[in-house]
Formats: sequence, structure tokens, C-alpha cells
Amino acid sequence: MRLVIARCSVDYVGRLTAHLPMAPRLILIKADGSVSVHADDRAYKPLNWMSPPCKLREEAIDGVLTWSVVHSKSGEKLVLTIEEILHDYSHELGVDPGLRKDGVEAHLQELLAEHITTLGDGWTLIRREYMTAIGPVDILCRDELGGTVAVEIKRRGEIDGVEQLTRYLELLNRDPRLAPVKGIFAAQEIRPQARVLAADRDIDCVILDYDALRGIERTDTLF
Repeated sequence: MRLVIARCSVDYVGRLTAHLPMAPRLILIKADGSVSVHADDRAYKPLNWMSPPCKLREEAIDGVLTWSVVHSKSGEKLVLTIEEILHDYSHELGVDPGLRKDGVEAHLQELLAEHITTLGDGWTLIRREYMTAIGPVDILCRDELGGTVAVEIKRRGEIDGVEQLTRYLELLNRDPRLAPVKGIFAAQEIRPQARVLAADRDIDCVILDYDALRGIERTDTLF
């Protein structure tokens, strides 16, 4: 990973255009080829970014240092005009062992993979922990029509889980062997805000019954 703090402006050209005026910003260049530009707020969300596969080209245009990040397939471009580099640091992080889910969440994934027809008759499992450039998709499966479906599983469904699944879908839909890929956000409970965002992204929401997946029949007794 390369971490750069620089005074820069950023211009995006693609499906639309966007401009960030000159200011100090954090630029992350990862080993997978992705580039993201951050301000000192917005938590983890970048101001602008380019997902892999993309290439970064460094050149001087009219004496000004410029980084052009071009997406290899779509042709989208992110142009960073560098006025001053304040800090430039690189470090090899190595292979990440991946996120370790808590017991219930990991068990939900295992149970749903085992009983994938919970999502619909005729559904089949492709694999659990399907690896992408930004991490593993919990479950990749096919619906009754043979369409590819990516399932993200949480114990409690929040907005960040929907955002995570959105990023997976963006990558998976670039693979012609899988596309088109639909998304399902599955959890024991899903917050209303997460449902609204999922609907906006054409992602289906599914409530998982942990006991039912384990084959436990609950009986509620009134006293």
C-alpha cells in the first residue's frame, strides 16, 4: 500500500463529471490497483475513487505533476493534479487473513449455505466465501432460473452492510461468466434505513430465522 498526503485537485470523467478543488487530501493506492481520495471527515468513505482493474500513470503536464487513473474496461478516468506532496509512504501489508465473523453470523452463513433453498425452490449453491478483489462474498448461488445471486449475511443489517454488498456486486457484474448478478441482504433483523438503501440499489432483503435454520421449532407459551 502507498499512502500519500498531498495538496491536489481531483477530476473524474466517466458516466458523469465531478471536480474537487485544490486542498490537502489523503490518497490511498492499494496493491489491487484501486485508488481512493479521502478528506479528514466522512469516516471511511472516500471523496472519489477508482476500483480495479485500473492503471495509474504519472506525468508532468505543463510542469505540473499529474496522476491519471484509468479504468481498464470502462475507460473512466480520475485525474489528480498534485500541487505539493506533504507525505509519501509505502508499506507491504501482505495477504490479509480476512474478517473473522462472530459465532452467530458465521453459523448463519454455514446454515444458509446448507439450506440454500430457504431463499427459494430450485436455488443452488455455487460456493461460500467467494473471493473478490476486495474480499469474500458470503454466499454465491444461483436462483431457480439459473441467475447468479450474491448474498451478504449479517446478524443485524445496517447501511454499511448494504454498501459492502453494493461494492461486491459492482465487481461481480464485471465478470461475464457471472453477470448479471443480483444481490440479497440477509440478516436476523434489518434496520429501516438499510431497507431503503437496499431498495434503491435493487437489492432484496431477507430476514433469517436462526432457530428455523437450525431445525428448532419454537413454541410460545402464554401464562
